[in-house]
Amino acid sequence: MGTHAATCEIPPPESPGTAALQHGPWTAKGLLSRVLAVVERFLSGAEFERAPWVTVAFATGIIAWFWLPSAPAWAGLCGALVAICAICYASFPLRVVYPHLGRALSLLPLVVVAGCLVVWARSELVGQPAIERPLSGNFSAQVLAIESQPALGRDRLLLAMRDPLSGSGHDASPGNAIKVRLNVPGKGSTTGIAVGDLVAFRARLMPPAPPMLPGAYNFARTSWFTGIAASGSVTGEVKVVRKGKRSEWGLLDIRQSLTNHIRARIGDERAGIAAAFVTGDRGGITEADDQAMRDSGLAHLLSISGLHVSAMVGAVYLLVIRLLALFPWVALRVRLPVVAAGAGAAAGVAYTLLSGSEVPTVRSCIGSLLVLIALALGREPLSLRMLAVAAFCVLLLWPEAVIGPSFQLSFGAVLALIAVSTAKPVRHFLGPRDEGLAMTGLRHLSLLLLTGVVIDLALMPIGLYHFHRAGVYGALANVAAIPLSTFVVMPLLACALVLDIAGLGGPVWWLAGISIDLLVGLARWFASRPGAVNLLPGTDTWAFLLFVAGGLWMGLWSGRIRWAGLPIASVGVFLLATAPAADMLVSGDGRHVGLVEDGGKRLYLLRNSESGYARDNLMEFAGIEADPVTFDKFPGARCNRDFCALPVRRSGTTWHVLVSRGRDAVAERSLAAACERSDIVISDRWLPRSCKPRWFKADRGSLGQTGGLAVYLGKARIDTVAQTQGEHGWWRPRPVHRYRNAPAPRKSQ
Repeated sequence: MGTHAATCEIPPPESPGTAALQHGPWTAKGLLSRVLAVVERFLSGAEFERAPWVTVAFATGIIAWFWLPSAPAWAGLCGALVAICAICYASFPLRVVYPHLGRALSLLPLVVVAGCLVVWARSELVGQPAIERPLSGNFSAQVLAIESQPALGRDRLLLAMRDPLSGSGHDASPGNAIKVRLNVPGKGSTTGIAVGDLVAFRARLMPPAPPMLPGAYNFARTSWFTGIAASGSVTGEVKVVRKGKRSEWGLLDIRQSLTNHIRARIGDERAGIAAAFVTGDRGGITEADDQAMRDSGLAHLLSISGLHVSAMVGAVYLLVIRLLALFPWVALRVRLPVVAAGAGAAAGVAYTLLSGSEVPTVRSCIGSLLVLIALALGREPLSLRMLAVAAFCVLLLWPEAVIGPSFQLSFGAVLALIAVSTAKPVRHFLGPRDEGLAMTGLRHLSLLLLTGVVIDLALMPIGLYHFHRAGVYGALANVAAIPLSTFVVMPLLACALVLDIAGLGGPVWWLAGISIDLLVGLARWFASRPGAVNLLPGTDTWAFLLFVAGGLWMGLWSGRIRWAGLPIASVGVFLLATAPAADMLVSGDGRHVGLVEDGGKRLYLLRNSESGYARDNLMEFAGIEADPVTFDKFPGARCNRDFCALPVRRSGTTWHVLVSRGRDAVAERSLAAACERSDIVISDRWLPRSCKPRWFKADRGSLGQTGGLAVYLGKARIDTVAQTQGEHGWWRPRPVHRYRNAPAPRKSQ
């Protein structure tokens, strides 16, 4: 060894840079291996269901399709994910050394691609382009559906007709077949009209409206997926030209007959709530009752979903299994749980079809069927796997539902319920004990209250994001309202309908009316409490996605690791709650402009009215409940019949805003001079090129490209409707709004 040591040459020392170059790749590779090993150990040691994560990946692909702007982006996403799967599948050592991680990287990207392709295909198959422009005239159409809305003083028709704008002008060829939704003013205005009839009418048709403001309700997108190409109102009488051939016992006829029967038996004032429980028809609910139910956190009772379907299925299941148990010959030869599960499944499917098959109802029906199958097989009925299968089925049929509040509220509530009920502390709390019946009842009551609080905390950010308001006392209200509706209102309504077959339902209808009055009174009492409603003026999509990611992490993992999602969800809620309100709101047609007072105490409107869709939207997005006032009452405002000039001060800077409000011609030179003195000019008409304000101009031409605006003066930022629509079918391709990142003008203090 000594000789070897003497003859060994020691290499000269290398510079730090050379060593870094030589060992850098090996260090990076080692670091990557350590990270992969940590992830693999985590996945192998964590207790989790794979099915929920597959459903989450499928929903992620759907959301990505809505978020990405165009077909090349959708195709690029799918190609990149397929490449990741191919690389992972080709890397055999990765799948051997890290089996859990390898399976995840091989499967989940393909599921994301499947979600993107499913919603893309559905958009191409069912999407219906809107009519090119507004139309007025005489039309004829065939009636597809009739919806009575007595609370709004109208009926609504869904019609099939030819598009007058798509036919050839020379050969008189018929236009494309389209579906149209029309409002017919007046209670009972469609009496004598039936599904299948050919009717003639005079109406004004409009293309489905895009969002009025960034983040507002997108009727154009909803209409695209439901195949509606136009909506409008009838301006005259609807006349039946030819009676159609139809079945006397069609599903729509049965539903409408039941609604009419309920209205006749219980009265118009209570019929709206009663029909909502039985047939899902909410057209008879008054605006005051509907608002009280929303503000008290009880609005979910008016939408047939898990509570109603579960009550129906559970009642039929228990009734059948108890009745059959009375006959020993049957009980000894037939598996009663299987028969009872079949009867409950039939009742759930019938109730779903009768109530209109809305997304929450279908989800609840699928979930109930899975629970019945689990009971028949002796398996755990309430599980994440059941919820994942139900969600996957809904998304496979209606992928667009994932971005709607109904889907999110419905599945969010069930996920929170499962997370609470399967937690080890809760199971220990409800474990068998040697105690009296009263103490056991208190335990279950306290758990019911805890579950209500958790569900309310989980759903409140969703309600605030979509509706900009949410009830605070929902947990307490539901503790009383859910037992009342499940064990009193619904059984009384069902019993009354059954007894009406023999003409004996009168007393039960009276009791049902009293129970409905109690439910509405409870909602109004909670809604009238101080601080009963939270308002959220702004919307922050990234904050909402952060909350959803944290909530899914807490709901889908088990053990202590689930609490890692709590800070993520909390940060999302904090950012969502502190999102600033826009200083100015401009509708897509430029006719409606709102200006929020510094501090968010009052809303000033260009055009004010006692009520209206535009006014309600502006108040909702401003997060202000106080009655708005007009621009001429704004401090320092100068208004005439044509324009209003407003000095708006934000963060020590004064912005000069010029808004048009008249239709008379204005001298171009005077207008150009006024524009030069202004930072912002807003108009619902075309403005000449000579009108050059210091920051931006929003007139009929530019608003037609951008849609509605939300202006943040403090940040010198403008959000537009067009930014969130991309090149989807319901929104024609728009150029990028050039004012989004435009520099703010330098202002004197």
